[in-house]
Amino acid sequence: MLPTAIYDVIGVMSGTSLDGLDIAWCRFHTQAGQINFQIIQAKTVQYQDDMREKLGSAQSFNGLELQLLHNEFGCFIGEQVNAFISKFTINPYCIASHGHTVFHDPAKRFTLQIGNGACIAAKTGVDTVCDFRTLDVILGGQGAPLVPFGDIHMFSKYDTAMNLGGFSNITLIRHQPVKAFDICPVNIVLNSLAQREGCEYDAGGRMAEDGTIMPELLELLEQHPHYQLESPPSLSREWIENNVLPHVRNLQIPVRDYLRTFCEHIALRISEVLNKSGAVSCLVTGGGAYNNYLLSRIQELTTTKLVVPDDLTVQFKESLIFAFLGLKRMLGEINVLSEITGADRSTSSGKIWKG
Repeated sequence: MLPTAIYDVIGVMSGTSLDGLDIAWCRFHTQAGQINFQIIQAKTVQYQDDMREKLGSAQSFNGLELQLLHNEFGCFIGEQVNAFISKFTINPYCIASHGHTVFHDPAKRFTLQIGNGACIAAKTGVDTVCDFRTLDVILGGQGAPLVPFGDIHMFSKYDTAMNLGGFSNITLIRHQPVKAFDICPVNIVLNSLAQREGCEYDAGGRMAEDGTIMPELLELLEQHPHYQLESPPSLSREWIENNVLPHVRNLQIPVRDYLRTFCEHIALRISEVLNKSGAVSCLVTGGGAYNNYLLSRIQELTTTKLVVPDDLTVQFKESLIFAFLGLKRMLGEINVLSEITGADRSTSSGKIWKG
């Protein structure tokens, strides 16, 4: 149980959709086993083209190049967090950095999130927690999802909590025991399609709404064996490259048709999960919460009420939760649950670099 105290923690997140580096100043007030939280200030630092290109292609780097990027990205995070701390005059208890996922293959007990925590701690002088997934993967877990731990403690007034980021992942908070898993790809595919049209993303889902569903592609996506598994493994960039991208490479087909078809696939996958859960309410966060067309299509297919919170929570919920995981790690408390990840035991996970 967390002692009674107020903790200011900086949560840092870099998602698979490469939107940018999310930095959030989070305040946790703990008392009698209860926790109150607030995102006080937050910002997204857009990646320059050079950094976005490196992060997006890091899986093809050789060992030396990858280690150099690991350090470069860690120094970049440290510099950005330093500027953030100076701007808002923060005295943080710690920094919690998710890092940027390059490889994730739990079957081989291997995962890699780059952004060297030693560089962050050295740049900022603040104790830094990073590498939250490795211990769980070594213990036979998926190393994911980790966000449900925060959902349980901070968003339990909802039946479910869903993030629409690079992937859609959901926590069935009221299910006993709690269940959490990835559903399907979202922005990692939608953004890559929109970028063919020179857009960072499909704002509001307007391009998708103007498109036409391609029945053959939709059927191909819907019938993938992954969606038939009772306990599907966590999704990864490698899975996308092998199972989705080969089907959307025909440049003769209008991008809007691909977008419409993939939005329909997402809506079908998510609504099926919500309908099976019997959930009354679902908190929706992540960049996909601003895709009005996608959300409206999901809502048409389910009786679960989709609840989109304030902008800070929509944009920075994952940074908030990793700040919470970092705080728990600093205090030696459990922060990864084996009943969710499938590991041999629950753990207090994360590497601590003293600032």
